Order: sequence, then C-alpha cells, then structure tokens
Amino acid sequence: MDANKKSVKTPSLDGITLETIIIQLSENMGWEAMGAAVPMRCFTHDPSIKSSLKFLRRTPWARKKVEQLYLQQI
Repeated sequence: MDANKKSVKTPSLDGITLETIIIQLSENMGWEAMGAAVPMRCFTHDPSIKSSLKFLRRTPWARKKVEQLYLQQI
C-alpha cells in the first residue's frame, strides 16, 4: 500500500433519516427548485413533507435520486 495515497472519503447517509433529508432540502432549496432538480409530482404539485415521505418510501428509484441530490448539496 502506498503511504502517499490519500483515501477519498465520500459523504454518507448513515444516521440521516429520509424526513431529515426532505426537510433540509426544502428549507435550503425550496420545493420549486427540488421539483426542477428531481421532477416528481410530490415536489411540484401541492408539495408537503408528508406526501413526499409517503411517495419516496414506496419508490426506491425516486428515493435514490433524492438522496443523491442531498449528497450534492452537503
């Protein structure tokens, strides 16, 4: 192992709930920007934390996109 190589640490979602992610994104970006970045009805049509959580918990591909958006924002 080369001692000069630095390990690249990628951000992790360990310990961060989906509700925390949605709250942080909505406060930092706003629902409109979230809907533009990740076009989903739960962000563009009458958005709320409750409706977003319900959709994202049942839709793995959408949850992954939102998690990736969150990691880009931190």
